[in-house]
Formats: sequence, C-alpha cells, structure tokens
Amino acid sequence: QVQLVESGGGLAQAGGPLRLSCEANGRTFGSYTMGWVRQAPGKERETVARISWFGGNTYYADSVKGRFTISRDNAKNTVYLQMSSLKPEDTGVYYCAARLVSDWNYWGQGTQVTVSS
Repeated sequence: QVQLVESGGGLAQAGGPLRLSCEANGRTFGSYTMGWVRQAPGKERETVARISWFGGNTYYADSVKGRFTISRDNAKNTVYLQMSSLKPEDTGVYYCAARLVSDWNYWGQGTQVTVSS
C-alpha cells in the first residue's frame, strides 16, 4: 500500500513557473514508476509525465514536452513536477500516481493548478 500526498498547486500566471511535489509513504517507493496525471475541465485524465523507478526513463505528453520536468528523490520518497512556461490550458487537477507495471495502482488526492492569462 502506498499513500501519496501532493502539494504545491495554486494560482500561477501564464508564462510562469510552478512546482508540484508528491510525498509517498511506504518503504517500497523506489520500486514504483511515478507519474503526474492531469484532469482538465471537461477532458479525460491525461498522463503528462512519468518517471521510472530508478529515474533513468521519463515520458512526457506532447502538450508539456519541453516545459515540464519530472524528477524523483528516492531517499526522500518524493517526486516532483517542475512546470514552466505555463499556459491557461495547463489548468486542471494534478494527481500524483504510482504503478508497478501498467495501470496506475495508487493515486493522491489531487492538487488544483490554475493558470491565468
């Protein structure tokens, strides 16, 4: 069982930065692929970034590539999402998620990100 707690959301200006953090409990954090999944208003959930358990492999959705950076610190049981050049369409609820194989097994409660133009 993994519990995930996000922080760092809020209101940001278009073009500005924002950093999200997700702290996990559990001694097996380092075993999980971690990701950030966005739920934009009126849209389906989208995995915007993903990082392998050892941090060597990352994935980004085309919509955020070049602007968002995912990283993790296994010693702190924490995964980060550094967002820059924010756009109004980045607005949504951002969920931290963890998985072992394919589907996301664990979810955080979500943190709201609102980007104003």
